Amino acid sequence: MRNMGGKISQWFGRLSFIAVLALIGASIAVSSAEAASRIKDIADFEGIRENQLIGYGLVVGLNGTGDSLGNTPFTQQSLQAMLERLGVNTRNIALNTDTVAAVMVTANLPPFATQGTRIDVNVSALGDADSLQGGTLLVTPLVGADGEVYAIAQGSVAIGGFSAQADAASVVRGVPTAGRIANGGLVERELDFQLASLTTLRLALRNPDLTTARRVALSINELIGMPTAEPLDPATVRLDLPQQYNGNIVDLLTDIEQLIVEPDLAARIVIDENSGIIVMGQDVKVSMVAVAQGNLTVTIAETPQVSQPLPFADNGQTVVVPRSEVSVNEDGTKLAIVPETITLKQLVDGLNALGIGPRDMISILQAIKAAGALQAEIEVL
Repeated sequence: MRNMGGKISQWFGRLSFIAVLALIGASIAVSSAEAASRIKDIADFEGIRENQLIGYGLVVGLNGTGDSLGNTPFTQQSLQAMLERLGVNTRNIALNTDTVAAVMVTANLPPFATQGTRIDVNVSALGDADSLQGGTLLVTPLVGADGEVYAIAQGSVAIGGFSAQADAASVVRGVPTAGRIANGGLVERELDFQLASLTTLRLALRNPDLTTARRVALSINELIGMPTAEPLDPATVRLDLPQQYNGNIVDLLTDIEQLIVEPDLAARIVIDENSGIIVMGQDVKVSMVAVAQGNLTVTIAETPQVSQPLPFADNGQTVVVPRSEVSVNEDGTKLAIVPETITLKQLVDGLNALGIGPRDMISILQAIKAAGALQAEIEVL
């Protein structure tokens, strides 16, 4: 019975050990899977991108919140030119209206957008209009970087802000001089780009990195079964169309963009001194270093006193005599040790142990970098 009990306890002990190993392996697999991303999310395919459009137009129908034609001559000239195209002669006539506003119209032309496709457009006031609420954008051509017209915009402007004012008070919420027209643009010209006719394609990494580019190429070659992808530089991977896809590059890109790759990033600390924001990457490491941080406070107190002459004095006047008191207080500081870190959590815990704010943290990180104990790049916005 004793032998049987010993064997049972050993058996349960082995099962417990195996269970612990399984949990460790599962945690490692989960952490690795969380860090991995699809190629679709870290790279862009050559030619599949948006194009920016811009135009100049007029918004009419404003309730007294438009441009003052005396201060914005371009609005008056545009209004006169528009009326003349419609057969109305307004030359040598002093126009005085506050229901019109000159605006800039912007939009993004989606990739492979065909004629008749609807796109959203943004409208922003160009003059001194107070609000675009209730206005209607007249027909406005939208041109690309080459000067060609690719879309036409028109429609009612929807704004997310408002403004109201009285004689002694005013309220403004949001930006009432900027709005949006949902499906307000109509594509008139298509971009001449034949994706299906390509035999070679390039992938552009959104965060250039040599290791990530190599991993993307290896993942693609493993999928196809032959060396068809080659990293050219940290941001570019060239891909040759293999024979088994029979010239159908769409099928190839569909399979490639679903591949899982773990991107590699350089150790970097990003600092925004204006807002005091500090962002650290997971590979940031620091060697053991001692840090002392102290505060020097200078206090100046003014207690002026009034000096008056004696009663019934023949000569004298009342004067103010300044009394100033200056005190300097330097807080006692001690050296604190930031231990050598292995993980980001250990680094954060070591810095938080100093008990300082974000502003002092920025100075300390820069000082640690200058001492050569910080193995990371510091980027100040």
